[in-house]
Amino acid sequence: MISSMRILAAVLLICVAGATPADTVPTTIGPVTHMPLPRFVSLKTEANARRGPGLDHRVDWIFKRRHMPLQVVAEFDNWRKVVDADGTGGWVHYTLLRGARTVVVRAPETMMHELASDNSLPVAVARQGVIGDLEACKALWCQIEADGYEGWVRKADIWGVEDTEISPD
Repeated sequence: MISSMRILAAVLLICVAGATPADTVPTTIGPVTHMPLPRFVSLKTEANARRGPGLDHRVDWIFKRRHMPLQVVAEFDNWRKVVDADGTGGWVHYTLLRGARTVVVRAPETMMHELASDNSLPVAVARQGVIGDLEACKALWCQIEADGYEGWVRKADIWGVEDTEISPD
């Protein structure tokens, strides 16, 4: 009897200890949208990044680059906690985000190729900070469209996709 009471108490303690705010517990499904966390989105327009989820929280940062890729790491009501490629972030109202995927070039410059191969014909050179629309990804490459050019870039040279992300055929 005492042994089963201790087990029950331990289980209850584990359940209560696990009940913490969404932004501190690694989860796989967002409590509001039921979409994966973390996940990549992009910025619709300029947005204030707040210290907490609500207009009463202080603005710590202003995201100014339209279509910039962001990673949603937590959700609360109509607010999404996001970070950018540098790890800077805060809480942004969901209406300022869009599901369309973009990437930002992290390397000083990266060659855009016609095919997903270093031996493929070059299409253009994308410099650090260029934002492109994400079209598809393979194991080591992603197809993007940036400034009117479409081509494949090395996944290691961009931010806005998971290392293991591969598009369905």
